[in-house]
Amino acid sequence: MYQAAELKNRTKRFAIRVINLYRSLPRTAEARIIGNQVLRSGTSVASNYRAVCRARSRAEFIAKIGVVVEEADETVFGLSCLSKPGLFANARCKVC
Repeated sequence: MYQAAELKNRTKRFAIRVINLYRSLPRTAEARIIGNQVLRSGTSVASNYRAVCRARSRAEFIAKIGVVVEEADETVFGLSCLSKPGLFANARCKVC
């Protein structure tokens, strides 16, 4: 139970960091398009993890945690797109 509560807190903090990152992006079309996707997938990690905690069966848990993993991977991909071509030059955005 402690682990679930800790992950809820960590995913919420992650979502808040993604929101702050999005707010600090330059106002270019490229940064906004990729940023919108990162915003959606990054905040989705937290909301979908909460759904995992309400799973009614092992099969439902596995299916829902798979969605969390997919959203987290999509967020990492978006962050790497923002950082690699120099769209957002900031140490907070270093991934991969």
